[in-house]
Amino acid sequence: MSNDLTPIEKAFVEQLTTRKLVEKGSSVLAAVSGGPDSMALMHLLQSARPVLHFSLEIAHCHFGLRDRESDLDESLVAEEAARLGLRCHIRHFDTRRDAGSWKKSIEETARIERYGFFSELQRTCGFDRVATGHHVNDNAETILFNLFRGTSVPGLKGIRAHHGTLIRPMLLMRREDVMSYIDAKNIAYRTDASNFGIEPDRNFIRHRVIPVIEERFQHKLLPSLRRISEQAGELEEFLELHFEKLQQENDGLRLCDDCLRVSDLARLTTFERKELFKRALQELCIEPSSKVIDSLCALLGTQPGRRIRISGGVEAVWKGKLICFHPPAKSDAEKG
Repeated sequence: MSNDLTPIEKAFVEQLTTRKLVEKGSSVLAAVSGGPDSMALMHLLQSARPVLHFSLEIAHCHFGLRDRESDLDESLVAEEAARLGLRCHIRHFDTRRDAGSWKKSIEETARIERYGFFSELQRTCGFDRVATGHHVNDNAETILFNLFRGTSVPGLKGIRAHHGTLIRPMLLMRREDVMSYIDAKNIAYRTDASNFGIEPDRNFIRHRVIPVIEERFQHKLLPSLRRISEQAGELEEFLELHFEKLQQENDGLRLCDDCLRVSDLARLTTFERKELFKRALQELCIEPSSKVIDSLCALLGTQPGRRIRISGGVEAVWKGKLICFHPPAKSDAEKG
């Protein structure tokens, strides 16, 4: 490893290597917003290139949400990429307009636009990795956010270091490590003032919840959440293999003609039933909320002919030997 690397850069290269996030010959697209995390990511990846021998280009999204501030973000990213000799791909979006037409929140719309842009660049330019600047604090915020929303145990996996072609090389770095690197290398960055409010739930967790816990249990929360994240990810891998085998051995547990076999479900543990119902709902493009899944499990404790509404356009019916998912039957009044 080059002696020119700083200790943080050496640790970063080790993470890329040991986690097999980037390999020799990889083509990496780094998502850079102009904030400190993504600007640090750009420089860390640039420092790793001579060691690991991969190509690197930059992607920046201009969402048009902060007027002049967004223009300055774009200018900083483009200028810094040019200074480092990196090609920079920039895409402008009308996120407010899209959010209105898609009937989604600004945050969700921006996420869809962002990853759609990255996917397009992967198809047209051949990138086999997309890197984002998430670090251990982001992972902690995500885990707590999911916990407060009522996620299942596998949902506590948080942000994964490697998911498909998406990589998060900084996931073991803390926010203070990132800022220390930024200061040491004198890297310019932009600050989004909206990140300092407490109105969005994630900001409230970042600025109010985590500091209070850290004050009481110093240096314990983030490592503990990281361990939970890793264990939940390992559990999810195990469960995927378990349920794949279970469905291979029992066709009645695989959604067929939008139905599952009652006798096969009855032989399972409550946890297994819930997981299979969750997978069935996901196949049907229905949000698998805990309330709906509990209702489906309760349906198995009734008798044939019973039905429950699980969404506006789908109900579950115990029909003979099957639990079937169909559009709701019309009432006599509706038929008339």
